[in-house]
Amino acid sequence: MTERFGGYQNEIYLQGLGGTFPPCSTDATKLEESAREILEPGPFWYVAGAAGSGATARANREAFDRWRLVPRMLTGATERDLSTTVLGTPMPAPVLLAPVGVQSIVHEGAEPAAARAAASIGLPYVMSTASSTSIEDVAEASGEGPRWFQLYWPTDNDVCASILARAKAAGFTTLVVTLDTWTLAWRPNDLDHAYLPFIKGEGLGVPLSDPVFRGLLEKTPEEDAPTAILRWISMITGTDSTWDRLPFLREHWDGPIVLKGIQHADDARRAVEAGMDGIVVSNHGGRQVDGAVASLDVLPEIVAAVGDRLEVLFDSGIRTGADIAKALALGAKAVLVGRPWVYGLAHAGEDGVRHVLRSLLADLDLTMGLSGHRTLADLTPASLRHS
Repeated sequence: MTERFGGYQNEIYLQGLGGTFPPCSTDATKLEESAREILEPGPFWYVAGAAGSGATARANREAFDRWRLVPRMLTGATERDLSTTVLGTPMPAPVLLAPVGVQSIVHEGAEPAAARAAASIGLPYVMSTASSTSIEDVAEASGEGPRWFQLYWPTDNDVCASILARAKAAGFTTLVVTLDTWTLAWRPNDLDHAYLPFIKGEGLGVPLSDPVFRGLLEKTPEEDAPTAILRWISMITGTDSTWDRLPFLREHWDGPIVLKGIQHADDARRAVEAGMDGIVVSNHGGRQVDGAVASLDVLPEIVAAVGDRLEVLFDSGIRTGADIAKALALGAKAVLVGRPWVYGLAHAGEDGVRHVLRSLLADLDLTMGLSGHRTLADLTPASLRHS
């Protein structure tokens, strides 16, 4: 396993001898700045923006800085193994591509480009219900790559069942149910530009290709797009679900089910009681509740509460290999990464996504080795110090 991922730095150096350089920075913390130069203000802020003052997004990053790795020496970390299996999905490293919708606003390659990049590395691609592309087309792009499906929960049960059946038939193995975005938060950057891609018909690849949803319309979306758009928006926004609706999902999905958006240990316990298979400790990257707790700050208590009974995954704020290592040390089984690879998509399509992912994995691989960790199991709270 030596340098399986870390060797990417050697590849970059060697290509540089021939005048070939990376499509965008290898430092994910710089990608937002460079993406701003590429994208129009509306699309850029739709990706980069946060709820309210942005306090939660800032808190996510600040939380990582409060934890520090404590390197150990002479541990024989030459050989490293980053592989793991999460909810039956083998993966070469504990990293998944977080569900991100409306990718057509940042690059014409959209979701298929990202899915191909993920598959080429072997990382799971989590497709969003808000994708610009249909379930079937994303699955075709993913090929043999592992893929999960994220659900924004429609209020119409027949439409929901149809979407789930299509995802299952297309080879998506795990269902990720986002709980924290049943309506849009107050997002000043989007509001200042009056920018909401869905009302312009972007990000509707799933419903507009769904036979049950189309059957509800008097005219096809091609004949009357505004009516179709408003019908879908009203179906997935404005209604907060309750715990007693979860059995419906179990009836219509025979694979693992993960609840995304958990920030409180009591909600994690309720997920266990409801028979869920996993949770994602997440505040949606700070996009939903301004002034909320950082996801990393609540991760340890949630792991302590339920980590022995279901899989605990993490997202919100991951930018570096060290960030991943810290989340794993605090008990996460794997992490979901969002904005960095979306910025890579904006820079160079599929190649940009692949570059960002390979950079992140190389950073994780080298960070683990240089801090004396040979396997993921070596990462424990004892690997860290809180400052």
